[in-house]
Amino acid sequence: MQFQLAYSELQWSDLQFVLQGLWRTILLTVLAGVFGTLLGGVIGWARESSAAARHLLAPYVDVTRSIPLIIQFILINSAFAAFGSALEPLEIGVLTLSLYMAVLTSELVRSGLRSVRPELKKASRSLGMSYWQELRLVSMPLAVRTVFPGWIGTLIGLAKDTALVSVVGYIELLRAAQILITRTNEALLLLTGVGVAYFLICYPISHYSLAVERRMEA
Repeated sequence: MQFQLAYSELQWSDLQFVLQGLWRTILLTVLAGVFGTLLGGVIGWARESSAAARHLLAPYVDVTRSIPLIIQFILINSAFAAFGSALEPLEIGVLTLSLYMAVLTSELVRSGLRSVRPELKKASRSLGMSYWQELRLVSMPLAVRTVFPGWIGTLIGLAKDTALVSVVGYIELLRAAQILITRTNEALLLLTGVGVAYFLICYPISHYSLAVERRMEA
């Protein structure tokens, strides 16, 4: 049974469609955020620790940062299709956003490691610590405190960038709203709801990060 909202062509069944789009946005953000952060941490450490890795990975970092994200979705999707291994829209979204997130995270990690004073590293090594012990117990904790606010901003930006995945056919929150707008012409109501939904996704991340920062400084 369909229930139609007063003075609108929207129906209550449309709410489920929008909530599915919201869930897909959250899922894409979480997956790309986790994979991109892990990969970016490794890339950032490698580029800061090795001149060879810095030069070898420079093209990937420079190209990914320079090309608009929406074009990256199209290129990666087309590349897999051309080789006969077409991926699902979710897989394209996770792959592309993870690679993009990795680049941004790697630069944060590099800056964080570079911010650690050389005297602290030398003091740690003079106490008998190995390179890995110094990295795990001294450099990384200090670097995390430095880059954490920037990483939170990057993660919030990633959540909003998920709207671009619709270019490869993924129906996330904004795309779901656009489909309903085409049918109902209720642009103001739907876009307001989408804006509120993005706020409800991003604000808790920002708010919780402040508590984490205070604990780091304690």
